Amino acid sequence: MSVEAPEKSRKISFLDRKESGVLHFVKYHGLGNDFILVDNRNSLEPSVTPEQAVKLCDRNFGIGADGVIFAMPGVNGTDYSMRIFNSDGSEPEMCGNGVRCFARYVADLENLTGTRSFTIHTGAGLIVPEIQEDGKVKVNMGRPVLTAADIPTKLPETKNGAVVQANLAVDGISWKVTCVSMGNPHCVTFGNERSEGLQVDDLKLAEIGPKFEHHQMFPSRTNTEFVEVISRTHLKMRVWERGAGATLACGTGACALVVAAVLEGRIERSCTVDLPGGPLEIEWREDDNLVYMTGPAEVVFYGSIPI
Repeated sequence: MSVEAPEKSRKISFLDRKESGVLHFVKYHGLGNDFILVDNRNSLEPSVTPEQAVKLCDRNFGIGADGVIFAMPGVNGTDYSMRIFNSDGSEPEMCGNGVRCFARYVADLENLTGTRSFTIHTGAGLIVPEIQEDGKVKVNMGRPVLTAADIPTKLPETKNGAVVQANLAVDGISWKVTCVSMGNPHCVTFGNERSEGLQVDDLKLAEIGPKFEHHQMFPSRTNTEFVEVISRTHLKMRVWERGAGATLACGTGACALVVAAVLEGRIERSCTVDLPGGPLEIEWREDDNLVYMTGPAEVVFYGSIPI
């Protein structure tokens, strides 16, 4: 009888394990806007259903998050594809904070270091994030969409084919709103007939937010940004996100409100936006019409959960 020493096994990464019925995930956040990231690189079909995503995002009975993001194979020549299920099970076209978390997740999966950029296919088209040396992620968010039908909104175009400072009646109060799509719809307001300048900390967001989101003027519902102007290079906002409610940050919303503020003549094209979770740096370039967002994305924890 002979005895052989066992062959030294390769160390298996936490994310390499594929037990049936168990979901391995990493939770990230971008300024408090938090997501469950799932390695879905073997399929273009999400490994979690919208109904399962709702349970996973539940902050009392699940992991807790604003959404579930899937890292998928690239299509049409891109490096990766990204899909998202919101905490209510709906699927948005894109998410600015989510795409920064996605970039950090992909770099972790691939063990990449240093400055790296990726091409990502999303429901809003091509997005190109770049991980910088300081760990922040700069994202080319593309060009804003300003035509009413493409946002979409039923509000009339008021300025050079855009919906700028249009009147929107909510609970009998007329709000001045500017509408922008960053691949997903946004309604941006700096005030109403009772208050020309908002104090966003005083807003009862849980009461007013859903009335904007489900307003008949927005056939696909809308994200809504309530904005306070601090200076021509500094804005403060609170956001009610379509499908997620009040969140600590919204990257596409920060981009949309800078575009809206420039269209209304309130700010310069490069601006700091304060969100409840922290600041983002946003630039809407005049030469190529592209919007760039720079901000953090951080790991919260690794885990696994039965599904």
